[in-house]
Amino acid sequence: MPVVDLAGEGVSVRQITRRGSGVAHPSVERVAADVTDVGRLTELVEGADALINCAIPAYDRWVTDVPPFAAALLSTVERTGARYVMLGNLYGYGHVDGPITEDLPMAPVSAKGEARARMWLDALAAHEAGRASVTEVRAAAFLGAGAVSTFTLGIASQVLAGEVATYPGALDVPQCWSYDVDVARTLVAAARHERSWGRAWHAPAVNLPVRELTERFAQLTGAPTPRLERLDRAALTARAVEAPVLGEFVEMLYATENPHVLDSTETERVLGVSPTELDEVLSATARGAGFERQPGQPA
Repeated sequence: MPVVDLAGEGVSVRQITRRGSGVAHPSVERVAADVTDVGRLTELVEGADALINCAIPAYDRWVTDVPPFAAALLSTVERTGARYVMLGNLYGYGHVDGPITEDLPMAPVSAKGEARARMWLDALAAHEAGRASVTEVRAAAFLGAGAVSTFTLGIASQVLAGEVATYPGALDVPQCWSYDVDVARTLVAAARHERSWGRAWHAPAVNLPVRELTERFAQLTGAPTPRLERLDRAALTARAVEAPVLGEFVEMLYATENPHVLDSTETERVLGVSPTELDEVLSATARGAGFERQPGQPA
């Protein structure tokens, strides 16, 4: 998360979370607040150089909860003058035939994609009207020690335990994956670069089919040969009876059933953020899943 990067540089950071949790560091002030309380949020952001938002409502409540959440954040930066750095994803692009680049228009084909696209388009409109300075860093599915994604929830721990792993989509088409540390580095770089504003950036990503990624993860950790099961529409719908959140992935199958390749060339060229080597990313992901390398085991 960007808090770690900034605090490590000695930058004063105010970390706002629902319960006041966060990074324990002398440079970090942890505050509990409701982000939709614009008055309170304005008090907390007043005087800050930038507001970097990495939060989003619960996945199954985006349609109802993202609009007021987004409006509160945008209103806050308009009131305070803080530059606004948003963490977004790729949902707003909808179907893309070929590499996903930042200059593609928002063309969502899902309810969650519409929520994400609207959040960005409203912020961009405020930027173009001179009411705020905004930029967005868009990331792919997360990998890393603190990541929450289809890989960390349905694959990593299961592979380490020798259990069947599951993925909501095709197993052998390219998908894009972003390391949470690289995402944090991109957010910080975007907050500081004079060319950041009024446009989006892509966090560095690796483009690999989930089967290939899973096999490499198993090899790196010495886990048994992975058993990977595809969850199609019927399987997700059936399992959603007991685990409703799985039903939320159904409308996103257009992305995971087809090639989804992210181009982060502009971020690497302009912001100077390059992707971390994949084995390092997978090692961090394994640690997050509880893996501990044994003495004498190859790194």
